[in-house]
Amino acid sequence: MIISPSLTEPPAAQRGRQRSSQRRHRRGHRLARGVSVAEVLAGAVILLLVVAAVAPGLIAPGDPLGINPLQSFQPPSANHLFGTDESGRDIFTRVIHGARASVTIGLTATAIGIGLGLVFGLLAGLGPRWLDFSTTRLLEVLFAFPGLLLALLFIVIYGPGVVTSTIAVGLSTAPGYARLIRSQVRQVRAAPYIEAATVLGHGPASRLVRHLLPNVAGALFVIATLGIGQSIVWAASLSYLGLGAVPPAPEWGAMLSAGRTYISSFWWMTFFPGLFIVLSAAATTLLGRALQQRKRSS
Repeated sequence: MIISPSLTEPPAAQRGRQRSSQRRHRRGHRLARGVSVAEVLAGAVILLLVVAAVAPGLIAPGDPLGINPLQSFQPPSANHLFGTDESGRDIFTRVIHGARASVTIGLTATAIGIGLGLVFGLLAGLGPRWLDFSTTRLLEVLFAFPGLLLALLFIVIYGPGVVTSTIAVGLSTAPGYARLIRSQVRQVRAAPYIEAATVLGHGPASRLVRHLLPNVAGALFVIATLGIGQSIVWAASLSYLGLGAVPPAPEWGAMLSAGRTYISSFWWMTFFPGLFIVLSAAATTLLGRALQQRKRSS
């Protein structure tokens, strides 16, 4: 008779072997150097977006504004991968070319938000107590309103348009960046090497450039990665409402706005622009969280 090892092993050894097997199973979902499959897919989506934004003609050489009434409302096929719209425009070409507008708006809005957030975060984190108090109270007031509502208020005052909506999205995200940067600055400010630099006679400007900013830059990069997807979604939402880019511009939100009239009969007009909005937001968020986890574990 053959006796199974599991019958002779003590319970603790069996549990240890099971945990080891579970760890190997979890590692099976990760690739070399601890990179997960989901992160690889997110990187592939971001690479596609970058190529589409920089050189859309490499992927879709057609004219995103070219019309062909004889080919209107064609479903997805070999000739038109994503189908055509009401004017016979190829939706695949428009979605790929729309990446340039959407990614540019997302990057610009994020840069505006982080730039303003850096200014207010540094003022609150490095300034005297009364300035920190005043800035923090101002940020709390702004946080009482949804960010998209602040963007809508800015557009109501200054009028709709691509430039206005981009600035509006940047301004509406600035309070969040300011609060995070303030927290990071105050943590770094209390570090021993900052106190050592003060003792050695380094002035405020020297401490800021040599010590504070380099140590905040890592967290700032992670915050920016997370914010790009949010800016793309908000900009597309404003375009959908007719407050940003307007049809027939090849921009994802504007394409959703144009396709909503036909959504019950020609689903592809809204599905594919919406899919790329979701993919871009999910990819940048997943990449940002992965960077955040690595920063915490380092």
